[in-house]
Amino acid sequence: MEILDWIVIAAFALVLIGIIVWVTRQKQNTSGDYFLAGRDATWIAIGASIFASNIGSEHLIGLAGAGASSGMAMAHWEIQGWMILVLGWVFVPFYSRSMVTTMPEFLERRYNKESRTILSIISLVSYVLTKVAVTVYAGGLVFKEVFGIESIWGIDFFWISAVGLVLLTAVYTVIGGMKSVLYTSVLQTPILLLGSLIIVVLGLRALGGWDEMMRITSAVQVNEYGDTMTNLIRSNRDQDFPWLGVFIGSAVIGFWYWCTDQYIVQRVLSGKDEKQSRRGTIFGAYLKLTPVFLFMIPGMIAFAMAQKGVVINGEVFTLSSSDAAFPTLVAKLLPAGIKGLVVSGILAALMSSLASLFNSSSMLFTIDFYKKYRPQATEKKLLHVGRIATVVVVVLGVLWIPIMRSIGDVLYTYLQDVQSVLAPGIAAAFLLGILSTKPTPKGGMWGMIAGFIVGVLRLGSKVLYTTLAKAEGYTDVKLWATETGVRSWFYQLVYDVNWLFFSGGMLLFSILVIIVVSRFTKAAPAEQIVGLTFGSATAEQKAATRASWNSWDVFHTVVILAFTIAFYIYFW
Repeated sequence: MEILDWIVIAAFALVLIGIIVWVTRQKQNTSGDYFLAGRDATWIAIGASIFASNIGSEHLIGLAGAGASSGMAMAHWEIQGWMILVLGWVFVPFYSRSMVTTMPEFLERRYNKESRTILSIISLVSYVLTKVAVTVYAGGLVFKEVFGIESIWGIDFFWISAVGLVLLTAVYTVIGGMKSVLYTSVLQTPILLLGSLIIVVLGLRALGGWDEMMRITSAVQVNEYGDTMTNLIRSNRDQDFPWLGVFIGSAVIGFWYWCTDQYIVQRVLSGKDEKQSRRGTIFGAYLKLTPVFLFMIPGMIAFAMAQKGVVINGEVFTLSSSDAAFPTLVAKLLPAGIKGLVVSGILAALMSSLASLFNSSSMLFTIDFYKKYRPQATEKKLLHVGRIATVVVVVLGVLWIPIMRSIGDVLYTYLQDVQSVLAPGIAAAFLLGILSTKPTPKGGMWGMIAGFIVGVLRLGSKVLYTTLAKAEGYTDVKLWATETGVRSWFYQLVYDVNWLFFSGGMLLFSILVIIVVSRFTKAAPAEQIVGLTFGSATAEQKAATRASWNSWDVFHTVVILAFTIAFYIYFW
């Protein structure tokens, strides 16, 4: 890092501080102002916030690392702009007309208060144990690699950068609330996109162009069935990414994440009306088409450069690990000034992702727990509790980092595993709850409970069998199970099934539980679910939704879908 880089970073910080100061001077007298920016956000702010909230340090490290290690395998999860369109076209009308502030609150409207509590608990636990801790952990690794600093004052630089990042982000989130998240995202998103684009351009130039990258990576086989790093669709016998399992698993996880998770949907709930919310999702879908090229392709570029032995500034380019791909490109490839800009982009991604997490978590606690048991609490009190909840989430996330750090070699896999078992039960409850009026309150509730129990069994089995195998000196659990004869029905059904197929099976199981329980339990009163399902929407509500979109919305939707199809064809 040179003087010019520090000047660029300082300039970025000053602009960020200016935005935060401006936001804090805006009127925020109610919890709606604080958590949902007063419900007056426009499509630009919504779309930018959706994208910036999604792109965190796990992308900068994990996605680039996935590109460097397995090529295009994880692209299915990133080329999901079409799933954000499902949020905009299918779910926005129901969320908007319900005027809820959280996803658990929506489930209470559709099912019962127990469903609200269950989803709130699952969401809060998952935020602390996965999203907060993973983002902070990966952020610490990024800055340690980019700055090349091992320690300061005898303290590991990882902790200095990780904790410093958390505290800085928490300050502006606690003070500014949702408005600070939205408006800083408008600044951060273009910086992040520009910085990553520069990495791609300079990386391809140093390597010898796109064709050279494709030539090198297409020559590397990733399984015994002839698939290479550039193959998006891989043999159904592939151990990790069978094509059918990928389509099923990525769709289940994607639906839960983009259409039902408070972390993302809260951006949409802040829209001033249904039109702005839908167009925000369309804009967000456009932006979501870029991560494959801005984060995964750099990983493949870094791999190809290391394979080819490209010389940068008199040194042969090397990778210490796959996860070091993106920060190594930043440290070794970029000139002074540009490096500072890209580091600002990385900082933007980290802060925006964390800010969204803090705001969503504090909102879930304040609205779904505190206000539920203290309905007479004043708006001032709710704001105070929301800020305290943010601080608590920050502390819990930091305390969890040492445990996350101990499994850093499987960071991205850990995150996807947890999401793959959390998603199905929740996805089933939302999907059936909106598509039909038949699912009953107890049906939806038990569908989520059943899915969560199976998910916990899956995660528990992974910990159990991995621990037992390591205790006996094995690194491969399947080899250990084969040689020791530990292949019980539980092992084969709960642990041994590919995680993508297991996620799809969990969705079907949760749907079946909802259907069966609903046949023997009392349906929700008709007046309770008016406007919350396709069958219960009134003529006026349908007319309002139809008036909220026009041919331009349809045109841009078609463009996004066409691009997605073309992407699959090219990397087939």
